[in-house]
Amino acid sequence: MEENGILLNDRIKSLATLGESAQTEFKSAKGGFPGSFWESYSAFANTNGGIIVLGVAEKNNKFHFDGLDEATIIKYKKIFWDCAHNRGKISVCLPRESDITIENIGGSYVLICQIPRANYELRPVYVGSNPFGNTYRRNHEGDYLCTDTEVRRMFADAEHDRHSQDARILSGFNFERDIDKESLRQYRQTFATLQPTHPWTSISDMDFMKKIGAYAIDFETGKEGLTLAGLLMFGNYESITNVAADPSYFVDYRERIGTEDSSVRWTNRIYPDGLWEANLYQFYIRVYNRMIQSLPRPFMIKDGVRQEETPAHDAVREALINCIIHSDISAMGNIVVEHTDDKFVFRNPGMMLVSKQQYFKGGRSICRNPILQNIFMRLGGAEKAGSGVDKIVGGWNYLGLPNPTVEEETRPDSVVLTLALKREVKTSTPQDTPQDTPQDTPQDTPQDTKKTLRKEQKIQLLLEFCIEPKSLMEIMKHLGLKDRKSFIDGYINPLLSAGNLVMTEPDKPTSGNQRYVTANKPTD
Repeated sequence: MEENGILLNDRIKSLATLGESAQTEFKSAKGGFPGSFWESYSAFANTNGGIIVLGVAEKNNKFHFDGLDEATIIKYKKIFWDCAHNRGKISVCLPRESDITIENIGGSYVLICQIPRANYELRPVYVGSNPFGNTYRRNHEGDYLCTDTEVRRMFADAEHDRHSQDARILSGFNFERDIDKESLRQYRQTFATLQPTHPWTSISDMDFMKKIGAYAIDFETGKEGLTLAGLLMFGNYESITNVAADPSYFVDYRERIGTEDSSVRWTNRIYPDGLWEANLYQFYIRVYNRMIQSLPRPFMIKDGVRQEETPAHDAVREALINCIIHSDISAMGNIVVEHTDDKFVFRNPGMMLVSKQQYFKGGRSICRNPILQNIFMRLGGAEKAGSGVDKIVGGWNYLGLPNPTVEEETRPDSVVLTLALKREVKTSTPQDTPQDTPQDTPQDTPQDTKKTLRKEQKIQLLLEFCIEPKSLMEIMKHLGLKDRKSFIDGYINPLLSAGNLVMTEPDKPTSGNQRYVTANKPTD
């Protein structure tokens, strides 16, 4: 790759391959250290992290160096560190010394700044001294200014371990009027079946509610009452949606399977239609019981008791519970679960409290609604060990299905977990099956053949090719692909997120020595 007669080295090639995207930003610095740098810093820190390259201008996917000399770029590096440690410029310094590097490319110097994703307790990361009006996030269109509501939600997430949203004690609500006794009875029956000798099986309903956190007493103020978690889990729908509780509450299961009729929107739907008490417990029971019918060896739940389960059932249950307990009650949107012939999709409002890498790595339990988590844990789900994702991935591996994927969406914020219900198609190369092509028929060249492959076939080829570490350019050439940005967004990033593909240098994603290798050798 050559721009303006200057040959790009491997480090910049890697960044140029990514293009200017949700995780890469090129900035010109001809006129001095750009003030917009800190907006991008804030945006990357509040989203998924990213790379800012200072000294390269990008336009229409073409790159032009500023021609900065060494003295200038060293000065810019000092300006960066001075500002990064100045709380009046940016609220927190996130990069390590090794994250900020200088590159010399044909006599033109650039500054490469790797901005990590901020931990939830450090967000929002903002420019200047006032978070409101100075906090940014990132999407595919670039940096955007957060609304005051978005900023407040970040502050709430930062304090969730001390003041979780589901722990709020509700004024004016009471057990007799606002709790659905049948839902509580079913839950207690399931609890007693799973733990028949537990001392809580014989206590009163009110004492039981206190034990599981559905009813609480604030010892400091003396205030007591139903918690938001208790109402959401066992409440009457009219009480849940009261303005003093969660007026925007809505849960939705949408099923569309076994039909080619475009006029049929859903073959089945579970939502608050007035025919059932639409609290979280009843939604969980109905949706889980429905979804497992598509799994091998389906079974029914009787009063919530699990029977003859496989790891795949554990995966669906854990995915559904995670969707519920990680929902941001204050965010726009609702819990939506979709079931089609091809996949299960779990969507909950809010941002992830950990990065996607940490999400799949597991081992760290961070939950936005810990009381709901505790209530589900009593039924054998939502363990507080950071192992829920392991159950989901393991259950899908048990079925021989592709690894689950998770994505974050913005405006409105949502987390989307997808479990594919169909196996990836493995393709054979032309030399593997010469008998499939008549000898008197003109054969495609390998490059032409690759152009005609479906995406899932190309993914399989990619994973097979990367048994040994390969660079981005090598992979694209092997697959016959040319659009770098589409390749990164459509192939590399999803495979990294799903754990199918790993970086050889994960701590330095833009390293010139970066290679990609298949996490587990594909099986036939």
